[in-house]
Amino acid sequence: MSDISLLDATQAFLKQDHGQFINGQKNASGDSTFNVINPSTEAVIANIHSATTQEVDTAIESSYQAFKGAWGKTSPYTRGVVLNKLADLIEQNGEEIAQLETLCSGKSIHLSRMFEVQQSAMFLRYFAGWSTKINGETMTPSFPSMQGEEYSAFTRREAIGVVAGILPWNFSVMIACWKIGAALCTGCTIVLKPSEFTPLTILRIAELAKEAGVPDGVLNIVNGKGDVGGQLIQHPKVRKVSFTGSVATGKKISAAASADLTRCTLELGGKNTAAILKDADIDRVVGGLFQLGYIHQGQVCAAPERVYVHSSRIDELTTKLAQTLSEAKIGSPLDESVYFGPLSNEPQFNKVCEYLEVAHKESRVLHGGKAISGKGFFVEPTIVQASSVDETLMQEETFGPIISFMPYEDEEELIDLINNTPFGLSSSIWTNNLSQAMRMIPKIESGTVWVNMHSILDPSVPFGGTKQSGVGREFGREFINDYTEVKSVIMCY
Repeated sequence: MSDISLLDATQAFLKQDHGQFINGQKNASGDSTFNVINPSTEAVIANIHSATTQEVDTAIESSYQAFKGAWGKTSPYTRGVVLNKLADLIEQNGEEIAQLETLCSGKSIHLSRMFEVQQSAMFLRYFAGWSTKINGETMTPSFPSMQGEEYSAFTRREAIGVVAGILPWNFSVMIACWKIGAALCTGCTIVLKPSEFTPLTILRIAELAKEAGVPDGVLNIVNGKGDVGGQLIQHPKVRKVSFTGSVATGKKISAAASADLTRCTLELGGKNTAAILKDADIDRVVGGLFQLGYIHQGQVCAAPERVYVHSSRIDELTTKLAQTLSEAKIGSPLDESVYFGPLSNEPQFNKVCEYLEVAHKESRVLHGGKAISGKGFFVEPTIVQASSVDETLMQEETFGPIISFMPYEDEEELIDLINNTPFGLSSSIWTNNLSQAMRMIPKIESGTVWVNMHSILDPSVPFGGTKQSGVGREFGREFINDYTEVKSVIMCY
């Protein structure tokens, strides 16, 4: 097969001048620019104007005025209607969005259609449903009555204000919709900074948001590199920062935000574990690791990178997985017959190549382990067998198509191995013994534990990390606590 044909709308969008989306208007006037590179071909597909200091200030002020004005006066029901309309428009323009995302990120066109379009719409509809269900509580105080007076009290949930959302490059639309949906359904406004590697789809989403009825200023987009994000975090009118990305950057953002007591939600990385118990269905495990461990070339924060397998089953598992990987086609992500595309950008490609070199020195490479020559940021999906938990690939997040396997003997040892990491984003247990899985779950230090699955998210189930994998939740009912504040009202009558 060959690449799908790009839509006329996709090609027309690529030819536009791109920069910021502020107060409902596109602006591409800044002197500083950067290129967007197709990771499959290394060709420049667009040029983006970086936001100036003045543009960032204007975006924040625009969002602040919208919070105090039009959006602050919009009823919860109407906020939900608008978010549902945006979900409709994302689906209606889904193929264009999917093509733009694949061109920027190297994500398989199938995944772009599934996650960046279908899942984004689903999450927006979830948040739309919450817009009319945000409420406080009533209480009866126990104050003493001096002259027969009585008391009553209640709390209100009130939107906190302007949110700064800083996006990663791996799932730029879906994660943007988590932040947009959470902010807008609670009555907040938001300024988003996309990754410099994947800015195009968010600019298109902003256009659709205006078409959906989002008032000018409620959703603003500013593009650029780290300095633009830093300006957002430190601005006095930003009341909350929502960041998805690396642990190292998350620590810097947390420190900068806490200096001004700005709320901060951090969804960071991890060294996630899949634990394969002795009784596990190995064929099911192979299918799960193939589909969920190597999805989007392993560039998924929750994907399993460490797999602990009972010593009696490890050879069977690695042999079958290697056979499955050898049959998977590698190539252009716009080719619908391809399973593995390129890594999303050159810095990530260089990082993964360095880890592959380490794998050959410290561990035993069972499959793959090399970059693919020619144009594009392609590497082979790789299986590594480790002999020690201290090996680099058992400790550091590669964020690439490398899974390390290591044997264990008993459950007590397995729990220690799973928790032997500074991260705590996700883990999975693969077994037919439900009793054993239920005993293990409370002992595992992870924000999410899956059983016989991995990396699958649902908007009603909270997702977030423990330890160095982050703090806060992007969805599930807990997100309300991060995007609203409680006002207590006490009455005497």
